[in-house]
Amino acid sequence: MAEPEGELSILFTGDAEMKRLNRRYRGKNKTTDVLSFPAGDAPGPAMLGDVAVSVPVARRQARLAGWSYEKECFFLLLHGILHLLGHDHERSAKEAHAMAALQHKLMDIGYKQGKKR
Repeated sequence: MAEPEGELSILFTGDAEMKRLNRRYRGKNKTTDVLSFPAGDAPGPAMLGDVAVSVPVARRQARLAGWSYEKECFFLLLHGILHLLGHDHERSAKEAHAMAALQHKLMDIGYKQGKKR
């Protein structure tokens, strides 16, 4: 069985651009750590969507979490991808808990796999 094909676009950017994107698409005039933009239906390989990560916010959050910038970026990318797959922590506390649990589980699996390489 062939692996499914798909695409994901990732943008690492600064706070000014994240603030602009957050204001334009979410109506919030402040920076944020990660934003997700689902793709529409298009011909060709499946396009999951776009994930934007603020480098300065990721660096600050990594320091606060006590882990590396790379690990924080991985954590944020997982968060963004989960949003693209339909998870939403803003709908209810139950969904927030389920999304966080899945994100942490995937973080443990994925980050450990990456360390082995």
